[in-house]
Amino acid sequence: MINGLAQQARWQWLQSDGAAASQLWLPLEVLQGQLGFSSESRPDGGLELEWFGQTLKVAPAQLRSLDDEVGLDVGPTFAAAGVRLEATAETLKIEIPPAGLVGIRVSSAGGTAAMGGRRVVLDLDGIALVRQESGQLLLGLRSTAAQRAELQGLGFAARQSDQGLTLQRPGVVPKVLTLGGPARVVLDLAGVGLAGTPGAGAVATPPPRLDPRLQALLSSSVTVERQVRAVGNRRMLINSVRLDPRRNPLELRLLTRPDGMQGLSSLPALAARDQALVAINGGFFNRIRRMPLGALKEQDRWLSGPILNRGAVGWRPRELPQFGRLRLEEWLTDETGRRWPLTTVNSGYVQRGLARYTADWGSGYRPLSGAETAVLIRGGIVQRQWSRAELAQGVGLGAGDTLVVARAGAVAPWPVGSRLSLNSRPLDAVGMNPFVLGGGPLLLQDGRLVLNGTAEGFGAAFQQQGAPRTVVGSDGRQLWLLTVQGEGNAGPTLQETAGLLRQMGLRDALNLDGGGSTGLMVGGAMTVLGRGVSASIHNGLGLVPRDSVADSSPTP
Repeated sequence: MINGLAQQARWQWLQSDGAAASQLWLPLEVLQGQLGFSSESRPDGGLELEWFGQTLKVAPAQLRSLDDEVGLDVGPTFAAAGVRLEATAETLKIEIPPAGLVGIRVSSAGGTAAMGGRRVVLDLDGIALVRQESGQLLLGLRSTAAQRAELQGLGFAARQSDQGLTLQRPGVVPKVLTLGGPARVVLDLAGVGLAGTPGAGAVATPPPRLDPRLQALLSSSVTVERQVRAVGNRRMLINSVRLDPRRNPLELRLLTRPDGMQGLSSLPALAARDQALVAINGGFFNRIRRMPLGALKEQDRWLSGPILNRGAVGWRPRELPQFGRLRLEEWLTDETGRRWPLTTVNSGYVQRGLARYTADWGSGYRPLSGAETAVLIRGGIVQRQWSRAELAQGVGLGAGDTLVVARAGAVAPWPVGSRLSLNSRPLDAVGMNPFVLGGGPLLLQDGRLVLNGTAEGFGAAFQQQGAPRTVVGSDGRQLWLLTVQGEGNAGPTLQETAGLLRQMGLRDALNLDGGGSTGLMVGGAMTVLGRGVSASIHNGLGLVPRDSVADSSPTP
């Protein structure tokens, strides 16, 4: 319970025995989404967190697993801030007394606020709850009617309640920062002018609960269903959306950020960018480094390559998807005909050998491991070599650039001017599709239960634990997007999930990222939250009206 608001999350509180400070372990997702912590990854794989002027540096060895989430000890941080804690049975109560809103300021990146204002700064008289949920921001603040009118003039819907001040700006999900000395909350609007819609004096209203475009399809070609099924003596809640993509105005699309593979977003933000009427969370990612750990292919471009022969789904517009386990074989051939194998493409999965990165990774590359060198290739010719020290400063990536990174003692030996050719081929038909999403494990294929988490590189604990699940599947006639949740935190195991889906008539099914990442949006409304809160995720799958996207069918 955070200021009286309930949610589901694993926690651990080890109270002081007088010799040491109390330890309070909370999931990173709760700290970021429900309390206002901001974080940056460190080169050593650790984290650096900021919260109202307090800095918490966490080494990799100081991270702990809380079920399927990354846990951190914030006991000393909370104690220094005066946060009240109380534990009763299985409930942890966190109380942050409300602060007063002292003032509202607008800062601009060059020019006046009306000519490109980008930030709204809220000055406070103390630290406050900062909770982000489905496009809304709840601040544990006391505000006046005049202050709320001022915020409305800046385009926000502002409402005061016993819980605090709720802010929302349609179409905009601001980045939120907290600062100290004095306490401040900064709303970064990412380049959206403050004089835009709604205009000065206008009061923004929340979006409708169900998009009318989806409402029109529910009676004809799209089925949205909620059902409860038993697994032993437990009940499982299954939410599903299904349609025939061959005869439907909605198209299955990848949902990704516009600025490359590094960074996380909320499912509502990803869905809004592509106007998706239905959306689920997608594949796995490294929550610390905020980088993908699996296949993402869009219009024949590998935004991120597959890893570990894990399960994947591939599709073409207006066709049912294909399922399989996917490896991508890539190599460079030099002027002598020698082949140099590549381990991954645009991936946050680090292993020894040569990996390649392109502008799809982002505008630049920085080392992901301790000792890396690289060469930059353009037009099939090596343009530059980068030493370990030079690479540590970062390398810009432009259209047509390929950066080949050598890790863990591997060498990229080609001098400037060398000619190299790239060869790439997926080792399963699923990878031949123009769109691919990786997940795992593969649960069902052609009506058979094919679950084998060990073969796909998943650990024993992951395979055995129960958790909320997100699944993409097919019954041979329709595409299915599903979530499966159990009572409490448990949820079904992978084996139970596969059995449930088989009972429901699915022939193919792929497990996607689950646990706290599990989410389902239907018609603009967040209908499923895996752990009861809206999580930050890397990518997703969406059903998008065909008239809002260009036809991505391959050219004959």
